Amino acid sequence: MRNETVQTDITVVGGGLAGVCAAIAAARLGRTVALVQNRPVLGGNSSSEVRVWVCGATAHGTHRYARETGIMGELFVENQYRNPDGNPYIWDLVVLEAVRAEPNIRLFLNTDVHEVEADGDENDRTIRSVTGWMMGSERRIRFESKYYLDCTGDGLVGFLAGAKYRIGREARHEYNEEWAPEVADDITLGSTILFYTKDVGHPVKYVPPSFAKDITKTSIPMKRVIRSGDSGCHYWWIEWGGELDTVHDNERIRDELWSVIYGIWDYIKNSGKFDADNMTLEWVGALPGKREYRRFVGDYVLNQNDIIAQRPFEDGVAIGGWSIDLHPPQGMYSTESGSKHLHMDGVYHIPFRSLYSVNVRNMLMAGRDISATHVAFGTTRVMATCAVIGEAAGTGAALCAAKGVTPRQLYESHLDELKQTLLRQDASIVGLRNRDGRDLALQARVSASSAFNRIAVERPGAERHRLEQDAALLFPVEPSLDHLELLLDADAATTVEVELWDTGRKENYVPHTLRAKASADVKPGAGQWVRFDLRWTPAEPQNAFVIVKANSAVQLAHSDEPLSGVLIFFRSVTSHVSSNLENHRLEQPVVHWRMQRKTRQPFCFRARSETSAYNPDKVVNGYHRPYGGPQQWMSAPIREGGEEWLELEWDGARPVAEVHLTFNDDVNEDLINLHHHRTPFEIIPELVRDYRLEARIGGEWKTLLRETDNRKRKRVHRLAEAVSADRLRVVVEATNGSRYAEIVEVRVYGE
Repeated sequence: MRNETVQTDITVVGGGLAGVCAAIAAARLGRTVALVQNRPVLGGNSSSEVRVWVCGATAHGTHRYARETGIMGELFVENQYRNPDGNPYIWDLVVLEAVRAEPNIRLFLNTDVHEVEADGDENDRTIRSVTGWMMGSERRIRFESKYYLDCTGDGLVGFLAGAKYRIGREARHEYNEEWAPEVADDITLGSTILFYTKDVGHPVKYVPPSFAKDITKTSIPMKRVIRSGDSGCHYWWIEWGGELDTVHDNERIRDELWSVIYGIWDYIKNSGKFDADNMTLEWVGALPGKREYRRFVGDYVLNQNDIIAQRPFEDGVAIGGWSIDLHPPQGMYSTESGSKHLHMDGVYHIPFRSLYSVNVRNMLMAGRDISATHVAFGTTRVMATCAVIGEAAGTGAALCAAKGVTPRQLYESHLDELKQTLLRQDASIVGLRNRDGRDLALQARVSASSAFNRIAVERPGAERHRLEQDAALLFPVEPSLDHLELLLDADAATTVEVELWDTGRKENYVPHTLRAKASADVKPGAGQWVRFDLRWTPAEPQNAFVIVKANSAVQLAHSDEPLSGVLIFFRSVTSHVSSNLENHRLEQPVVHWRMQRKTRQPFCFRARSETSAYNPDKVVNGYHRPYGGPQQWMSAPIREGGEEWLELEWDGARPVAEVHLTFNDDVNEDLINLHHHRTPFEIIPELVRDYRLEARIGGEWKTLLRETDNRKRKRVHRLAEAVSADRLRVVVEATNGSRYAEIVEVRVYGE
């Protein structure tokens, strides 16, 4: 046996996506990090050991422009390229390589931390070390750091350190939460084991093990959805243990879940009710995927009302968007729906004060153990949200280490620096503007070879949409809308009515306030451009949500070409999933206005006003995500063999040492690591593929660098030697499929 001591600036315990993103964030800011994981692979519940889909703010396409950026965004986009079929082992490698790419991270797999040294009274404690046992290597390792992140999910490090925490459900009166019980209890969400199936092309028999449960003697066949072709996360509802202790009863919970999985497969194979003769079990998990245990108490406890109101915290450092998603205590045996959902109208914000302990001065937390009530936890628990929380906590820890302050002191005295640092790293924050005084791009005048200045989608595809229900389209209005034209077919003479609504908050994509109405008489015929006198001049640039009212005599024309900043919606008053599985409040706007997998097939229309929504100066307006508009430069259509350029110009030469380029990777596209659905491309088409960076130095243009085959959203170019230039130009030579050159942000640093 070997005894070792590892000293780093920061120790991150837990190698799920929260811990991975925390470690990477801190390492990129120059801090040394020990990342300690008690399993042989990284990724936590998303890994090949458990295989849960990585879901987040998009909520399977419920929210628009909501996909995570920053480190989680990098993982999504890289996985899309490397792993289009959603192989869980390839996903393991994507996560592992992201960690190994950071020289400041020391990774310790198979290392179970079970000892914590901490001192101080119950209201002011400090962690001095954590100690873990590396299984299979007989190494006892003591980790000494100034700062610790508990990303364990179950919250073991904080518990051993004496951090204040809660388990179970708070009483309704504590935070005035509608979905909280009247009386507090210890009930949590249960755990799940998943399984994969495979059609092997020949008959396969199945003899169930002795412990397989006869599910026909339970409520499962009546209250849950069982299909022979489903596997993986389609069976998320195989859940149990919420009425037990999900940690101390983990073995009992696993055995019960196994008995049900093998019993479900017996039911599918041997009941005669399914076409499953050629199906076999390919994989059954051995590790329960836990949903809930300890939740630490921070300086702020996020609650249901914050989530639903989308409260704009001054210390908002991450976003979420998954519904508040709670499950019945009895899990798979409940006669209730498998889950109930409460949606917000758009993404919500997570405060930094919920990411550090109220009483352990050098402990931050990320993942499902942050400071939130049980009800709020129902949304913050999903893994992509845990990941962006991890990036925020890791960034906070790095700044604490650099300044020698506690997380609370960082919030009190350095909050703006924390948020601006996150923004510079492309983290998942919405509505915050770049105010980095070091960014020379903010001082520049911006021009371009061209700009997209008339919003129109005029190329119809073969598909038409009959207006049996209301449909809608969304586009930016900047500065005004004069009138709108739609391309439609009419079976008979009729009157078509449209309504223009705003969206309320700029991060929302649902109708909020009616601003204008119009109608037009239409004659029978196909391919008609019909004008609607729909006028609106908003006080500030924002999106218009235009509803085309139901009219079964009319069909709208779909295009096969998407346009950044333009969305379409279909209104539906019925649930898209079985009520046995999911209980959604259908009156909520984001539930009944959905895109129905038509994300890249907008309706053909013309907004008959010139727009400045895609002007070159958008790259220095401070926003790095859509917010009340696309917030990006977009060129006119690129001519075949042609180039488009974006130029920054200063009054006099400036030192240029580092250039940050953020390209459009369409954060509206819903990406899932193990593939909830298949996306028809491996690289986001809107991403710039080939480009070069040029500078005017001493009156002459010189090429600083050229990149080809780019597939990333954020590129940081550090020049070997700084140059002194009065102009800087990004020349777009080719994209990954789009007809337009699209750049979200340019930053320039002189040191």
